Amino acid sequence: MFQRLFGRERHANRAITDALYAQIVAAARQTVFYSHWNVPDTPLGRFEMISLHMFLFQHRLRGEGGGAQEIAQVLIDEFFLDVDHSLRELGIGDVGVPKRMKKLAKMFYGRTAAYDDALERNDRDGLTAALARNVRPDAGTWAEASQLADYVADACRQLAAQPSESIVSGTAVFPLAKGGA
Repeated sequence: MFQRLFGRERHANRAITDALYAQIVAAARQTVFYSHWNVPDTPLGRFEMISLHMFLFQHRLRGEGGGAQEIAQVLIDEFFLDVDHSLRELGIGDVGVPKRMKKLAKMFYGRTAAYDDALERNDRDGLTAALARNVRPDAGTWAEASQLADYVADACRQLAAQPSESIVSGTAVFPLAKGGA
């Protein structure tokens, strides 16, 4: 897979995946999430938001063929490399990283299954509950979870409206989160 994707056109394809990953991370780092919607501005809170946006991107490309699936896989790989790098920056040593990576991968795939299930069933309450349970497990009730659920639904619609050709050429546009309560 990597040979085909990164063969002769390695630099062009790398530029595409770098651009897409940067767009996913930029969407996840929108200030509103942390300043108005009370997502914890911590390494775990940022992991949750990048995971959510990675899920949204992957959800959009599901069922697409060829290059789209290859790009989706490369972005998942890039995401986990980034998580590994972040753990090391936090001072976790070589011995502890694999254990934490396994736990974070399990968390990621568990969350994506819950979000996917809620979206497939068009279950806004289920999506809100899954977001609250994952993003703010420490909060008894998290009023802003419904705003994040609305954002997720909007992001799904907006990404679905984007042509696959545009996405696989390096442009995925996420909605702007709107501040306020």
